[in-house]
Amino acid sequence: MSDARNHPDHSEVRPAATGQGPGPRGVAWLVCGRRTKWLVLVLWLIVVAVAFPLAQKLTDAQDNDATSWLPGSAESTQVFNSAKAFRPEEVPAVVVYARDGGLTVADKQKIGADATAMSAMSADGIQGARVQGPQFDASATAAQILVPIKMDKNGWNHIADAVDRLRDRSGTSDNGLQVHITGPGGTSADFAKAFSGIDSTLLFSALAVVVVMLLITYRSPTLILVPVISVVWALSAAQALIYLLARHAGLTVNGQSAGILTVLVFGAGTDYALLLVSRYREELRRHEDRHEAMARALHRAGPAVLASGATVVLGMLVLMVAEMNSTKGLGPVAAIGVAVALLAMLTLFPALLVIFGRWIFWPVKPVFGSADPTARGVWAHTGRRIATRPRTVWVTTAVVLAACSIGLLQLKANGLSNADSFTGRPDSIVGAEVQAKHFPAGSGDPLVIITAADKAAEVRRAVAATDGVVPASIGVPPGTAAEHDGEVLLEATMTARPDSDAAHTTVERVRDAVHAVPGAHARVGGGTAAVLDMEKATTHDNKLVIPLVLLVVLCVLAILLRALVAPLLLIATVVLSFAAALGISALAFRHLFDYAGESTDFPLFVFVFLVALGIDYNIFLSTRIREEAAHQGTRRGVVTALAATGAVITSAGLVLAGTFAVLGTLPMVAFAEIGFAVALGVLLDTFIVRSILVTSLFLDVGRRVWWPHRLSRDPEEGPVAVPTGAGQGRGSTTN
Repeated sequence: MSDARNHPDHSEVRPAATGQGPGPRGVAWLVCGRRTKWLVLVLWLIVVAVAFPLAQKLTDAQDNDATSWLPGSAESTQVFNSAKAFRPEEVPAVVVYARDGGLTVADKQKIGADATAMSAMSADGIQGARVQGPQFDASATAAQILVPIKMDKNGWNHIADAVDRLRDRSGTSDNGLQVHITGPGGTSADFAKAFSGIDSTLLFSALAVVVVMLLITYRSPTLILVPVISVVWALSAAQALIYLLARHAGLTVNGQSAGILTVLVFGAGTDYALLLVSRYREELRRHEDRHEAMARALHRAGPAVLASGATVVLGMLVLMVAEMNSTKGLGPVAAIGVAVALLAMLTLFPALLVIFGRWIFWPVKPVFGSADPTARGVWAHTGRRIATRPRTVWVTTAVVLAACSIGLLQLKANGLSNADSFTGRPDSIVGAEVQAKHFPAGSGDPLVIITAADKAAEVRRAVAATDGVVPASIGVPPGTAAEHDGEVLLEATMTARPDSDAAHTTVERVRDAVHAVPGAHARVGGGTAAVLDMEKATTHDNKLVIPLVLLVVLCVLAILLRALVAPLLLIATVVLSFAAALGISALAFRHLFDYAGESTDFPLFVFVFLVALGIDYNIFLSTRIREEAAHQGTRRGVVTALAATGAVITSAGLVLAGTFAVLGTLPMVAFAEIGFAVALGVLLDTFIVRSILVTSLFLDVGRRVWWPHRLSRDPEEGPVAVPTGAGQGRGSTTN
């Protein structure tokens, strides 16, 4: 569909008429040729028709089993796997009753009737035959019933249903009798409810953010349809591919990776769309034929988009070296999502733009021969102002960012307790507090010890002699196989709350005690031990993954820019931006949101997302600077490139920040913190690092920034000029 007012479809201005040199051919024309654009559309229609039903099944393929989160080699993981031979995979839900002043006769009758009824339950994985209780505290003011719930293949999927069934029987707090469901089963149910609908919640929230930002950016109600269609189709294709790999190739997908997938595809895909549209607009003003314009846009912007996507994909794949299974599993899931988004934005998106023609830009269509509006815009003015004293600008900016990073002293990335993991106070958290007042705090979430059968007595004595353990609680739990392959399973209740630092210390002491028993080969697991092992593994991952991601990004930049100085400067600016974002976030979490701390993997995830995604804007700017530097020198090229890319990179940053901010819609502190920190970091990259710090650094260093490439040896350019046709790549400037 062509814009008839500007040109007929058969009228193509040849390269000689535009003064642009030979037109690009090859891959670009395969995407946007007069006939091949329709072939691209048909192929994507087939892909989406096949992918959509498969994408809907991704939730069913999720594995939220403990082993999908735990570090593979950890002691708690070994115990978890070995325990399957002794009993079904299960978590205990604890139904707690309490009344100030003491339980009444009617209360006790109700509690007894509830226990009897729960003992007869079998639906939704409830193991009624193994119900324990009721157990009353010494003062008869509280009672508890332990109800084992069998885990299904997908972990959380039916725990929430089982807890709802128990709550239907027990009722809720009424007339002074407090009734709560807590323990690992109750907490897991609340986590499951927090994650329920995560895919649709994030999908519609991200879609709303993208639509609003595109309307603001494009000021065109019609143009937003093309990137939205492309991103949604890309997400469906990615989800379908991930589903197939999860079903048939052993790829691990859990609630966390599925949720982040949506945000990454929307954020990265929209960013690539914005960059291509910006370059396409430029070319439409220089070429009457839209096919030629798109081919040139892909030819010039394609390498930057490809390098950006490759950086994100490789950065995500680095996560596969992590010890944490949840982190390791996120790597390929995120990489596949971004790779599919990149493919869609380099094929489907340009094909759709060419098919629709210039009218898609309504009401402000780019007219052939019109002036480039970026030539004298705010970003051109900003570049000229920075050029007057670039060294002062970058030193001042760096000092301010370094000052912001002092907030890192407020960072408490040592894990979140269950109570601190929710933005609200679900029933399981309230119930845990009530339970801790009347029973040993570790009731319902015991230590699990697997040891050689002939050493069981010695191990039991060693555990009983350890501080923090209730000696009378040590034994073989009901319904557990007495012995398997010469080993036995024991449980022990801790005196401290399972998610407390004191409980972690108890686990360490118990492990030291049982490991010291000769020939016992004892291993200690359970919920508290698992959290402790996760924190240790994440600390290891932070030290390993962060340097590797930096190395990968540095290599991509060096290959793309064919230089060493520029990549090192860009990496330094991103690290400084990351530190500042983390510092400001830590202050906000302590003094604005009143969060207790951060999850152990918080710095790692924020770093990976900020470096892999935040470097995009530096790639977009630096590749444009390099393109312009070849025609008019580095310093003039910096101002021209900033003028040409400023608006689109700003828009892309706002879209990406907005899509990550939607993580805050989940009632989980860890997701809210990651969303806030990444959104803040992206905004810092967009408005401070890219537009001020990188620009002033490149202006100050000048041609030497391209060392050892030949551009570093070009004659020194003269005073920075005012671009009259920003982004035309021809060096035509005036003072």
